[in-house]
Amino acid sequence: MRHELHRVRQKLSADKYLADVSSISKSLRAFHAKDDCPEVRHEVFKAIVELPFKAQFIVARKIEKVFTKAFARDERRFYDSLLSRLFENTLHQREMNCIYYAKRGSRKRQQPLEAAIRSGLDEFERRWKTKISTQFTIQAQTPIGEPCLQIIDYMNWAVYRVFTKREMRFYDFVKEKVSLVWDVYDLGKYPSNYYSKKNPLDIKKISPL
Repeated sequence: MRHELHRVRQKLSADKYLADVSSISKSLRAFHAKDDCPEVRHEVFKAIVELPFKAQFIVARKIEKVFTKAFARDERRFYDSLLSRLFENTLHQREMNCIYYAKRGSRKRQQPLEAAIRSGLDEFERRWKTKISTQFTIQAQTPIGEPCLQIIDYMNWAVYRVFTKREMRFYDFVKEKVSLVWDVYDLGKYPSNYYSKKNPLDIKKISPL
């Protein structure tokens, strides 16, 4: 996956058509779907659909009542809760998991993230009355240091566009790489707020934001 992104970067750097695009120097350091120009975005998406991976997503609507009552308006508690849910039903499938997260600022996040992921594992054990031996490591990285973060950035952006712009074109292009989208607070659609191959994500199904 890293090698393929490097190949795309080399191709773009040699493209004279893009030489004077203002964002190209930033794109050649690290791809970022929101900031990349359409030509760059097209090349990255074409590369992504050929890569060997699957992605899962949790979408959390900004509902003030939930944010206040369940999380005391604490953004970190809100984020960590979503992280627990994201990993709850997946980590046990492997004996060892290496987790990389995008480093933001200088605040230390590794210990809280580890606790959030451990909470998800504990919930899985409680729910299924079983004990699992899964181990995991967590590392903070930049998209430049870990290029795979650039891939998930693009995937996140495609999902984001579905919910905020009601635009399916980017998601439809990479949907074979998605195994789950869980619209966790679209409670009116439960249990159909889990989108997978059996229940494909579509803007006609989700509740408006």
